[in-house]
Amino acid sequence: MRVTLAQLPVQDWDIGANLINIKEAVMQAADENSDIVLTPEGSLSGYHHLFDFTQLREALAEIEAFAAFRRVGLALGACMEEADGLRYNELRFYSPCGEYLGCHTKALLCGSGEPPEGELNHYAVKPLRVFDFMGVTVGGLICNDLWASPGCTSMPDPHLTKQISRMGAKIIFHAVNGGRDESELSQGLVRKFHEVHVLMKAQADGLIICTADNAWPEHIVVSSLGGVALPNASWLCTLPDQGRQVATFDIGKL
Repeated sequence: MRVTLAQLPVQDWDIGANLINIKEAVMQAADENSDIVLTPEGSLSGYHHLFDFTQLREALAEIEAFAAFRRVGLALGACMEEADGLRYNELRFYSPCGEYLGCHTKALLCGSGEPPEGELNHYAVKPLRVFDFMGVTVGGLICNDLWASPGCTSMPDPHLTKQISRMGAKIIFHAVNGGRDESELSQGLVRKFHEVHVLMKAQADGLIICTADNAWPEHIVVSSLGGVALPNASWLCTLPDQGRQVATFDIGKL
C-alpha cells in the first residue's frame, strides 16, 4: 500500500483555502500512484464546530468527486453535521473509486477546567469501528484519541489502539491538529509525549500508525511528528516537522 501523508496548514475560518490545499495534496498523491491521502484533524472544515454547513457540504462534495476522478482514497479530517442533527469530529474514509466507507468520530474529546469545557460540549460520538480499504482492515483515530494527554482531557484512556487492533486492523490513520506554541513546554515535553506514545502504541498493539498534523501557523514546529510508525517501535519514515509537507511512502504488502 502506498500512503500519502499531508501535513497541511488548516485554516479555521477559510474552507475554500483548506479545499485548495487538500486538492493539491490529492493531485500530488495521484501523480505518485498513492492509494490514500491522510489529512489533519478538521482539515476541510477547520477545527471548530461553528462551520458554515452549506459551504462545507459543497466543499466536501467537490473533494469527494475530485479524489474519485484522480483514483485516490481519502482519510479526510472534517468536522461535520450529520443527518441526525448532531455534529461530529470525523475522519472520513473513501476508497480510490470514491466509495464512502464510513467515518471514525473522535472519542476522547478535549476539555479542561472544572467542570471541563471544550469540544466535549460540542461533538457527539459514534461507536468505534474499522474499515475495509482495498482488502486491508484499517482504523482511524483523531489526535487525543491516541495519546490521552492529561492536559487535554479528564476522560479515562480507553486504549483505542488496542481496541482497534483487536477488531482486526493492521493500520491506523491518525489525524492530528495539536495545540502548540513556541514555549519549551510545547516544543519539548509535549512533542516528546506525542512521539513516544505513537511509537509505544504501534509496538504494544502490533500496528502500523500513519500520522499527520496541522501545519498552521507554519513558522512553528508541529505538535506531533508526522510519519509512519512500525510495530517494532521505529519510524519507517517521517515528515519535516515544520510547514506544509506532502510525501508518499510505500508501506509494503500487508
